[in-house]
Amino acid sequence: MKIFSSAHRSPVWASVCGSSVTLNRPRALNALSTSLFRELNDALRQMDDDKSTGAIVLTGGEKVFAAGADIKEMSHLTFSEAFNSNFIASWSATIPGVRTPLIAAVNGHALGGGCELALMADIIYCSTTASFGQPEIKLGIIPGAGGSQRLAKAIGKSRAMEIILTGKNFSGAEAGQWGLAARVFDTNDSCIQGAIDTAEKIAKMSGVAVKAAKEVVNKSQDLPLRDGLEYERKVFHSLFGSRDQKIGTYRDIQNVPFSNASNEDTRDGRVYTEGKAGVV
Repeated sequence: MKIFSSAHRSPVWASVCGSSVTLNRPRALNALSTSLFRELNDALRQMDDDKSTGAIVLTGGEKVFAAGADIKEMSHLTFSEAFNSNFIASWSATIPGVRTPLIAAVNGHALGGGCELALMADIIYCSTTASFGQPEIKLGIIPGAGGSQRLAKAIGKSRAMEIILTGKNFSGAEAGQWGLAARVFDTNDSCIQGAIDTAEKIAKMSGVAVKAAKEVVNKSQDLPLRDGLEYERKVFHSLFGSRDQKIGTYRDIQNVPFSNASNEDTRDGRVYTEGKAGVV
């Protein structure tokens, strides 16, 4: 068993016996802190650097994904302290750079920083027990880890404005209806299993193509349409230089499963067969 954090009492812990990592501060409702993010970011970097990891699932507890920032950490901060320490910047410094697809499986509350953490994922799955929100306005502050930007892009300016200005929550069902969540499940267990199933499907695909696909979809959030189309086409063309493309074409023509087309691995420039899904 491999442990990413120093001990099971740590906020984030992982065991690769079953490939699992989870937010683990149940008494604090998985409240987010700099120390928690330090361990979470370390775990994600290790999984991202592992060439056999094809996808990652990020999850929390059954009743709480993450209830928001740890109020104790920021309640006494002054402007000077927050500004000079660049407080909260480290929370979103690592995840956007993770190249392995990241799926958030959300059960229970994902509020404030918890909602922002889910929004950093590439895919969100949630159960009907899930609730999302950005209640920072009730504390006299605003979202500080991307909530105002990512939520507006995900559900539109008007809905995001209402949620952020009033501090109201929205349900897992609404998250699905509004396009924030890709799928909504009836139970907590089915949500996590659904995320694992999707991660395993992704992990069976070409690693180089998966990373390229994630990159171009993310670029669609930053680039004007014309620039995005040009960027996509260049990346598309570049994949014809990979052996995965040749193996994939051969597999399709010969009706051979992709993982049986070769015994080599392309993540180091050779031919890809099959990766594993990691659960965070």
